[in-house]
Amino acid sequence: MKRPERWNALLDLLTRDGRIDVEEAAAELAVSAATIRRDLDELAQQQMLTRTRGGAVAHNLSYDLPLRYKTARRASEKQRIAAAAARMAEPGSIVGLNGGTTTTEVARAISTRGDLSTTGGGPAVTIVTNALNIASELAVRPQVKIVLTGGVARPQSFELMGPLATGVLAQVSLDLAILGVDAVDAVQGATAHHEGEASINHLMAGRAARVVVVADSSKLGRRAFARICALDEIDVLITDTGADGELVAPYTEAGVRVIRA
Repeated sequence: MKRPERWNALLDLLTRDGRIDVEEAAAELAVSAATIRRDLDELAQQQMLTRTRGGAVAHNLSYDLPLRYKTARRASEKQRIAAAAARMAEPGSIVGLNGGTTTTEVARAISTRGDLSTTGGGPAVTIVTNALNIASELAVRPQVKIVLTGGVARPQSFELMGPLATGVLAQVSLDLAILGVDAVDAVQGATAHHEGEASINHLMAGRAARVVVVADSSKLGRRAFARICALDEIDVLITDTGADGELVAPYTEAGVRVIRA
């Protein structure tokens, strides 16, 4: 098992159990205890967990993991969430997508929808994004018109930020904004680890007629550093079936439509 896969697995264990025991994790991942200790030390240095004697515990807040380490985490859940989100894009609509692994899956799902084919030489859907990887992947799709904001790239997420990005977003109107988030709870709403990303995502939400948040169940009831938008600004929350009724109750009670894919 390569290091990114081990890190993903360890963070999943931490999300599930709230703690990690070195010996138990070594047995579960079929690697040596020394390897687990090194991994936990490195994750602690990046402030993704807190080391304890014999293991690690979770922080109260979520912390950022570079996109290259996130791609394999909860892959099947993200694909189901993405498929549900993609169905919300109407033919001819303008859809905003921020960066992240889940929204990357949403972009793929939209671009491969059989009913979204070009008609009359025009695009079937327009996607406005500040994510370099999404724009690069969809640029070859003739049925998709890609609008990429300017800005300075953040390597962890491939998102463009800064005045050049906000300048473009301020000039467009969106039918739908589909936002990946780092955490979402009933008090703080949708949040992100990085304040620059949160600012861009907030602007994207404000330009949209409807806001859809896509977040797997591990992100529910958690908080990250910077607010994207309040809960009453979210129209739909799409999560996975791991979110039980008790977990989603605060969102439905606040008037958010919750879809468990």
